[in-house]
Amino acid sequence: MYQRERFPVLAHGPLVLAFSACAVCFSALLRGVGGETGAPGPDVATIAPPTWHAFLVAFVTSFISFLHLRIADEFKDLEEDTLYRPYRPVPRGLVTLRELAVLGIAGAVIQLALALWLDARLLVPLLATWAYLALMSREFFCRDWLKARPITYMWTHMLIMPLIDFYATACDWLPTRDAVPPPGLAWFVAVSFFSGFIIEIGRKIRSPLDEEAGVPTYSATWGRGRAVTTLAVVIGLTSLSAILAAACIRFAQPVAVVIVAMLLVYAAISARFLGNPSPGRGKSFELFAALWTLALYLGLGVAPFALRVLWASPAT
Repeated sequence: MYQRERFPVLAHGPLVLAFSACAVCFSALLRGVGGETGAPGPDVATIAPPTWHAFLVAFVTSFISFLHLRIADEFKDLEEDTLYRPYRPVPRGLVTLRELAVLGIAGAVIQLALALWLDARLLVPLLATWAYLALMSREFFCRDWLKARPITYMWTHMLIMPLIDFYATACDWLPTRDAVPPPGLAWFVAVSFFSGFIIEIGRKIRSPLDEEAGVPTYSATWGRGRAVTTLAVVIGLTSLSAILAAACIRFAQPVAVVIVAMLLVYAAISARFLGNPSPGRGKSFELFAALWTLALYLGLGVAPFALRVLWASPAT
């Protein structure tokens, strides 16, 4: 019941799978840039392809990292949840913080074991992610100051996304002979950073009748128009980063086509919401954020890598 309400596996699983698989594939594609076999873009024949171990460790570790984020929220938001959202699992007694802590520790043990299994050097980015998560859990020891500044609160918390993403890419490049991040990786990490904003803002835009007392949303804090506009700006920054990242693997045109299609969808959703913000319509932004993230990660890593493999196959 807890996972269904607060961390639905069937909803988050595909997104995390796309996220982690894209990170591994994108890293491999960057390592293949400069091949000379004649295939368009990176040459998968000139590099050691990612192993199934890399995909497994990247996915499981990323999935647990996002679960850790949810558990951390349960701890730091308990007071507000008890006061304003007593229907949530922890305030109503479905699960206890102690049980969630045990779950979080068990997840960390799994992450640790997987890092040691694949390459012990993965402990460095893993420990960095844990350290930042710990700071987030304590609201960087300035909770009230951050709460009064929504933008600062958001970007300081979104920095965990590049750390998780960097770890996932490291599952590919760190075990290689060179063991250095391939050039161009920074643009991909930037995509994960801005994508975090899209998911965060998208899930907190609501119609006026859907707003809840004591539940901070961006539509209530900034107003519907500003919230929709801010999300559009973040989508623009993500799009720019994605196209620059795609250019590094010579796949910019297909990614640009996907982005343009998604921008048209966003324009339609925004116009409909601002013209008639009837109950339930705010949910369309949360759905859009999920579809945007899925399409972008598939387009940046999984799809181009699959095409390179097929192109390089003797059967084709």
